[in-house]
Amino acid sequence: MPTLLHFADAHIDMAAHGRHDPESGLPVRVLDFLKALDTIVDTAIQEKVDVVVFAGDTYKDRTPVPTFQREWGRRIMRLSRAGIPTLLLVGNHDLSPAAGRAHTLHEYDTLEVPYVKVLGKPAYLGPQDLWGLPLQVIALPWINRSGLMAALQVRGLTPDEVAGEVEARVTPLIEALIAEADPTLPTVLTAHASVQGATYGGERSVMLGADVVLPGGLLRDPRLDYVALGHIHKGQNLNPGAHPPVIYPGSIERVDFGEIADDKFFVVARVERGKTEVEWRKLHGRRFLDRSLMVASQEGFMQQVLAVLPPAQELERAIFRLTLAYPRDWEPLLDEAALRAACANAFEFHLIRRPKVEASLRLPNDQTISSLSALELLDRYFGVVQTNPQEAPALRALADEVIRQVDEE
Repeated sequence: MPTLLHFADAHIDMAAHGRHDPESGLPVRVLDFLKALDTIVDTAIQEKVDVVVFAGDTYKDRTPVPTFQREWGRRIMRLSRAGIPTLLLVGNHDLSPAAGRAHTLHEYDTLEVPYVKVLGKPAYLGPQDLWGLPLQVIALPWINRSGLMAALQVRGLTPDEVAGEVEARVTPLIEALIAEADPTLPTVLTAHASVQGATYGGERSVMLGADVVLPGGLLRDPRLDYVALGHIHKGQNLNPGAHPPVIYPGSIERVDFGEIADDKFFVVARVERGKTEVEWRKLHGRRFLDRSLMVASQEGFMQQVLAVLPPAQELERAIFRLTLAYPRDWEPLLDEAALRAACANAFEFHLIRRPKVEASLRLPNDQTISSLSALELLDRYFGVVQTNPQEAPALRALADEVIRQVDEE
């Protein structure tokens, strides 16, 4: 029963927040991602897993600076020196859009790093390719939808027709690779892709767009024993309570406020033919906190603002965002210095001001409010507050019904 460690979406050079560490010179947020990566590598070595599967997206973009390549390389070399087979799948953030350009993981192939294999194209790997492991892996790295359609010379189709064309090409490819597999050995499929039925952080449903979206049923094939996915940052099992597990472990750290409610994981799976045990390992990263307030009155303005702040122990080392809405005339009442002092122990504090301007209805000089009907005034109001033109007729009809009912009573 091979033991597999699965993680994805490392994005180790995400340094959008905070300061630099004076000792290492690295952004502190990068150190957060590297700490999570160290936890994963330490677990693989200490528990002597049989194989590590990284399901794509090493960096935030396709042109990482050498310093971050060095830090990633140090961790991968630890796995190599420990003799742990490591599979690196190429994700969309690893891949250059230009044909013929090297991806961000090419050096591990170029230098033939022991026990490390880069999966840059669809492939079937048997025990002979996996250092003798009693396991087989089907690899599906990132497929660029626009590039695939250009290669197929398909033009003038609707988005739904394009999706159908892509699925018609990708589905047989995966089915052929599954059919090639030895039915007596555990089979793992790893893909960097969107899958129908998955959700992003913030519970946004996966929609057809630039991604190739794989059919969910294709990955729930019982001939598979584990599906190791990357690309979506929210940890989830798309086949709960059934075989095979279809797992997005999620990103290893919170990337932005869109992931504020998402716990972060890597997965240790004991893969057996027809039966796989999955253990979710939680990563304890930096907290993101978010608060918002519509200030109710001028009196006690700052007291209302300070009252909405998290407790000091929660703020400590957290990335905190506070959104304040209030009438623009109250702007002088906001004591930003006092607010920042109250949040001084946060790792980073973001203040978002939303001053409101009162909308006013102006009539021509020869017209008074009393000369307009209720519905005419409502139409003017819709214009002032910029009501959606598609919603205005239904709202006007509802208002007309209410007015008639009141008149009848």
